[in-house]
This record gives sequence, C-alpha cells and structure tokens, in this order.
Amino acid sequence: MDGVPDGDGAPGRGGALLVVGDVVTDVVARYRGPLAACTDTGAAIRTLPGGAGANVACWAAHTGCADVRLLGRVGADAAQWHERELVAAGVRPRLVVDPQAATGTVICLVDNGASAERTFLTDSGASLRLEPADWSDALLDGVARLHLSGYLLFSEPSRALVAVALAAARARGVPVSLDPASAGFLVALGVDRFLELVQGVDILLPSRDEACLLTGLPDPADAAAKLSRQVPLVVAKAGADGALVARSGGVLARIPAAPATPRDTTGAGDAFTGAFLAALVAGADAREAAAQGCRAGARAVERVGARPPARDCPRPARNGHH
Repeated sequence: MDGVPDGDGAPGRGGALLVVGDVVTDVVARYRGPLAACTDTGAAIRTLPGGAGANVACWAAHTGCADVRLLGRVGADAAQWHERELVAAGVRPRLVVDPQAATGTVICLVDNGASAERTFLTDSGASLRLEPADWSDALLDGVARLHLSGYLLFSEPSRALVAVALAAARARGVPVSLDPASAGFLVALGVDRFLELVQGVDILLPSRDEACLLTGLPDPADAAAKLSRQVPLVVAKAGADGALVARSGGVLARIPAAPATPRDTTGAGDAFTGAFLAALVAGADAREAAAQGCRAGARAVERVGARPPARDCPRPARNGHH
C-alpha cells in the first residue's frame, strides 16, 4: 500500500489530521546585520510558541482542516502556555509533560535584510524525548492522515516512536507524510540512515536544500524526481521558486510561488506543509494542495514568528495532559 491514490487525496474526504512532532519556545531576534562579535547588536526580540510539528498543526487548522490533533512533549515550565496557544489556534493538543527536561527552546536569528533569512540555535529539550510509551493506537481513531516531524528522527527515543506510529498507521491504511526538517541535522544523522528510517512513508516534503542533500544532486527538480523513486510522492519546497511535485521518478508539476514581501522566513516551510495537508484532507490533488501550500508560505514570511494569526473564534476542544 503506498497510501497515495491516483488523485493524491486520502481515501475519502474529511477526517482528522494527526501531527506528531516538536513543540518548542521560539525566541526570535530580528537584527540588521552583520552581527557585531564580542559586543552588542541591536535587535527586536519576541518570545513566541513554535516547533515544526506544532507549527504545521496550527497552519493546517488555520487553512481549513476542521480536526487537527497534535502529540508532543513539553516541560512543566511552559506546558500550560503551549496548550493554551494551540487550543486558541484550533488544534487539539495531547501534550506529554516531561518530568525532567524543560520545554525545547530555539533562538531564531533573523536578518532584517531583504531575504529575511534565519539561523537557528536549538536546544531540543523535552521535544525529542517523545517515546513509544507516549503513543497509543487510539490516537489514530478517525484520522485520515498522519504527519511526522522529521526532527523526531534526530534522537533515539523519538526515532523509536516514529517506527511505532508508522507501523500503526500502515496497519490501519492511514497515509503518512514526513518533513525532513533540518539539513544540518540530516548531515549529522547521515543520508543513508535517514532514507532507511523513512521507508514506508507515503509523502516526503523536503526543502530544496534537503532534497539536494538527500540525493547528492545539485538540481532540485532532479533531486525531487530521484527521491520519488523511493517515496511515492515528493513535494520539494523551494521558497521564492515555489514547489516541485514528483512521483515515480518524474516531476509532475512546478508550482509557482505566491508573491510576498518577506519579514521573517521562520516557519514558512511549516506553513506550506500544514496548508498542503489540510488541502489533501479536504480532497484536493497534490498540485492544488501544493498551490495552497505556496499561498500559506507567502503569508507566513510576511509575519514575524512561525505561526498563523490567531483565530477570531477558537474551537474549545482540548485533550489535556497525561
């Protein structure tokens, strides 16, 4: 079962999206470079909720998915704040509170220049301490799609959780998507190890750099095409160049980017992924879903922080902690 029918949608329309991934606190520092070594550089600094998995869930809810669920792990220091923020975004969180580790923190250094490029300093904290004991097959009840944050592959406990969740989803016929998450961490993990770990995934959503890294090919289209011989559907996110949709060793579509004036590119890929998955759950094909992803990515880069704007009337759904 490749889990991706010819129309690229889930079997049937509707159902829930379950995201398993990282929930972290982002400290976003926007400066105008270059950074001054060994002294002060002026910056506008904000503390915001983040984490690739949580961001994907929030953008999926924001772009129309009516039932978005999130499994993540946080520290007691910020558990209530993160749960409130997720519920306000329309997400149903199931947050495991780690008895030892603090909530993960990412310092996002954002250059206020024209590209608004960012550099991350990451302390994963509790976020990558998700483990098989945190999983229950009941999490898949009513779920049309499972999405896994690639950050989970970068620690032993959460790698084990990925294997359990992937096996459970395949047993139920639930298609699984994964975003590789970080070219830097991919280098540390190793390309061969990563490709081994994602066997059985139905959709891979790499950035252009990640696609090239995973294949050793310099051209993103060639890279996406090659990856689609290993994963049934590959959607490579290329920022201002839009996105590439590839299947069975060939590029099916090149989706143009939506126009945007970037302020902060943090979370743009997560916005794309969330909107893309929401569209698939609603029955869109991969091309239309990728176009919706590009539109969400454009909205994301025009905002500071990685999350969509707050909902006017958040749904009062919550699953609480355990």
